[in-house]
Amino acid sequence: MSATVCALIAGSLQLIAQDAFTLSWQHSVQRLRWEEDWQVAGQQLRLVEARIQGTGAGMEIPPDAVLRQGSWHYRPPLAPQSRLTLANSIHGGQYRICEGKRCKTLPAGDAPLTLQVCP
Repeated sequence: MSATVCALIAGSLQLIAQDAFTLSWQHSVQRLRWEEDWQVAGQQLRLVEARIQGTGAGMEIPPDAVLRQGSWHYRPPLAPQSRLTLANSIHGGQYRICEGKRCKTLPAGDAPLTLQVCP
């Protein structure tokens, strides 16, 4: 049975992905790409892997990270989350969510974005 991930944007839920997705953005100061692979686990979101292109302010590479194809790959020790609250800024790169080859750019603004398994 597949689950759907929704984003709370401007007070309404929007369908984002089914079962798994990649969340990516560009660091607002260092301008380096950051990616995270997430899967739905019941009613929670589980972080599977993260990738970062380099180091910078708040972007330390974990000691177990492996450099492959220009990015550091690692598995963050994060428990499953009931929701993800993304800091949003008109000054940084926008968040992008991809499900396979289908991608959607989330709107930039001053309000945080929340991702969760749809009710």
